[in-house]
Amino acid sequence: MLNRNVPNVMEFLLSRRSGSAKTMTGPGPAPHEIELILKAATRVPDHGKLAPWRFMLFEGEARGRFGDLLAATIADTEPSASSERLALERGRFLRAPLVIAVISRVREGIPIPEWEQILSSGAVCQNILIAAHALGFVANWITEWYAYHPAIRDALGLKSGERIAGFIYVGKPSAPIEDRPRPDLEAIVAPWLSPASS
Repeated sequence: MLNRNVPNVMEFLLSRRSGSAKTMTGPGPAPHEIELILKAATRVPDHGKLAPWRFMLFEGEARGRFGDLLAATIADTEPSASSERLALERGRFLRAPLVIAVISRVREGIPIPEWEQILSSGAVCQNILIAAHALGFVANWITEWYAYHPAIRDALGLKSGERIAGFIYVGKPSAPIEDRPRPDLEAIVAPWLSPASS
């Protein structure tokens, strides 16, 4: 069941902020909460009803095994990497109890522009952040080097036209989350003026 005590929607949206993966703790979402988060994730604009995205979940021991893969990849490509760097990679996915990989899967050769398909994946990531916030969790949308490394892409089974839109870490904050300064709307909003009126 959804929490009926969710605050006014505008107040809720204005309260959303990312929490650092480095300061997350458990517990993570329960299975029914993960299902709710992913259902919310799919409620995005999707021109052509393509569902140009899919999800991969990292929980429990899978997080450590993926960290071992990251460390092994760094050891292969950076022989001089320090033991501290390798330890960092091994523990990377252990920072949060749940990591959701959002995989953008673009279909080529169809009337739907690729850019619109990619934007839909970005909207999926944002909905995950909002849904996690609604359920009382904190989330952080990250890519980092391993989203782009060919060996990691192969290990995740990415196919042609697929890319990592983001790894979204979900957990509980271990400390209060400070808001960051937001853009001044006057600096980023302007009315359109037709050539005749400029």
